Amino acid sequence: MDGKRVGIVDIGSKRVVFREAEATGILKLSKKSLDIVSNGKSIKGDVREASTVAAIQAVKETPRTIPHCHTVPVEGCSVHWVIEPNGLRCTVTVSTHWTTGVEMEALCGVSAGLLCAFDMLKSTEKDPNGQYLDTCIEGIRVLEKKKGQPHN
Repeated sequence: MDGKRVGIVDIGSKRVVFREAEATGILKLSKKSLDIVSNGKSIKGDVREASTVAAIQAVKETPRTIPHCHTVPVEGCSVHWVIEPNGLRCTVTVSTHWTTGVEMEALCGVSAGLLCAFDMLKSTEKDPNGQYLDTCIEGIRVLEKKKGQPHN
């Protein structure tokens, strides 16, 4: 350790430019849970709708969760859900015009969205003994990061 203390990187001299990041991850689920998501009939409400709100909230609150993240003026945030054969995929895209990127915001959005979905489906993800099946969150990663002019 070089003796440096924890701190936030100074971004004051960086240029304000368009920045965008896209992240994804998947919640592995049973067929029963995937049917519930597809039908929008969880006992706690529509899984994708509630989890979208959780993802957006997490994007906006990233600096409160990740200590080294700067407060970023989020200009855009989209949350996309895909039901795959073995799980529910969440993809979050975040955009801004700022001096630092938004990949952590996108990653936090995916994480919170998938955690919310897990919470809403956990009652159907247990075996007869009350143990969780092979339910897990996997593959959370940044898919793309852009810096410069927005691409239309």
